[in-house]
Amino acid sequence: MELDADRERCVGAGMCALTAPEVFDQDLDDGRVRVVDPAPPPARRAAARLAAGACPVGAITVRA
Repeated sequence: MELDADRERCVGAGMCALTAPEVFDQDLDDGRVRVVDPAPPPARRAAARLAAGACPVGAITVRA
């Protein structure tokens, strides 16, 4: 699994960081998504997929 985030599309809702804080965070300066772990281990993949699906603007891309 590989994760990517479109910071231009991100509106800073924070659902990703709330759902998978080990994988996503919010930038302190602008509140937009920051991918902490772009290739999460198997134990974190389900949470990463949920977080991507929770993004209200679809700013997170998941590649298998």
